[in-house]
Amino acid sequence: MARFHQLLLIATFLPLCWFAVMAVHELGHIVGASVTGGSATKVVLHPFTISRTDVSPNPRPLAVAWAGPMVGVLAPLAMLAVFKLAHVRWWYLIQFFAGFCLIANGAYVGVGSFDKIGDAGEMLRQGCPAWCLWLFGLAAVPLGLFLWHGLGRHFGLAHNGARVDRGAAYVSCGLLLATLLLEFALSPR
Repeated sequence: MARFHQLLLIATFLPLCWFAVMAVHELGHIVGASVTGGSATKVVLHPFTISRTDVSPNPRPLAVAWAGPMVGVLAPLAMLAVFKLAHVRWWYLIQFFAGFCLIANGAYVGVGSFDKIGDAGEMLRQGCPAWCLWLFGLAAVPLGLFLWHGLGRHFGLAHNGARVDRGAAYVSCGLLLATLLLEFALSPR
């Protein structure tokens, strides 16, 4: 039964992290648009598409483009700090998620600069130097890997046979199912 909980946690938490990283990233664009006098007209968070936020008017496109990855890394780090300070039982899930967000956003911006895709392409079109995007990626990705270091035991991947908390596995499964239902019901493709 321990193996079942390990597989359930890993198989549900990885896609949950993927959907959540896109949601937090898009929240950054929404906040960026709002703060700069723009308006988010459409947010796509569908399980079968890459997320996006359409903004119109967009008086500060560079700020809105940067707001996605910045909120996408800072919000999970803030959440991790709160969970650690409050001694929340499953803090390691938030730490893994924060690392996931750092790696995903860092790679998206840093590597995206080479093909000028997505937000990285918009940042470059708006005059941001490529080295800023590379610096963001070079800072975010290693920090994400650092946050992941040593978490394997919580996922049943340690050499000492550490067990997975079955409650964490069921919570992860429930959150993934709820996320999928919400995204299918509320988000256009």
